[in-house]
Amino acid sequence: MRLAWLRLVLCCCLLGVTSAWAGEASLTGPGRSEEILLVGVERKGHTGADASGLVWEVLRLVFEPAGLRVRTSTVPYTRAVGLVARGDADAWVGAYPEETTGALFPRWHYAAEVIGALGLAEAPAPRLQDLGKFRLAWMRGYAFDKYLPQLRRYQEIQRYNGALAMLRLGHADYLIAARDELEGVLAWAETPDAYRITDLTLLPLYPGFADTPRGRELATLYDRRMAELVRSGELRPIFARWQQPYPFD
Repeated sequence: MRLAWLRLVLCCCLLGVTSAWAGEASLTGPGRSEEILLVGVERKGHTGADASGLVWEVLRLVFEPAGLRVRTSTVPYTRAVGLVARGDADAWVGAYPEETTGALFPRWHYAAEVIGALGLAEAPAPRLQDLGKFRLAWMRGYAFDKYLPQLRRYQEIQRYNGALAMLRLGHADYLIAARDELEGVLAWAETPDAYRITDLTLLPLYPGFADTPRGRELATLYDRRMAELVRSGELRPIFARWQQPYPFD
């Protein structure tokens, strides 16, 4: 009787181990891709078209030790969201969770970015709590009205190459975007001193996964790996190397 009981306990233990292995291996098992496709807007130092940058480096450290080779592609933001929605990509980066429905967002962010306002230097410097007084513009696909307080007058633009003229001609008071993007717009100005960037707030960034069984597995894996990396401190040197603030203190 004792021998039969021991055999039963051993079988249960083996079944538990097998189930755990199956959960870990399900993303790379038979019939599953051994790579993950991540898409996002090209941003120098963050998501480079050559697969360089802080974000790609962080996400490689998240997924590749778990057996998933990271493949990246830089595309416009709305196209990135569409690729994930159609199942042509696994996740897009640079997401704010409330701006898109039908996607799956994990608990952990991977970075945080400074959101700023670009306007004429002669205009008053805006404050976050006063943005509702001004006419604002931002790139189509972003939903800053869900993250910044009491915005009333805003418009979406299709591209940045006309943004400086829009401000100069008085069609909008401020352009809202991540500071890195605003600095890229300002680099096109013939007289940069005629404009000013004002930092407004800091927003955490997330990957947006497809709301599918594979997407749910990837999001679970991502959260587990991010918790491990933050706890171990392995991410800190990456942020230091790219001269970006560490967002997990």
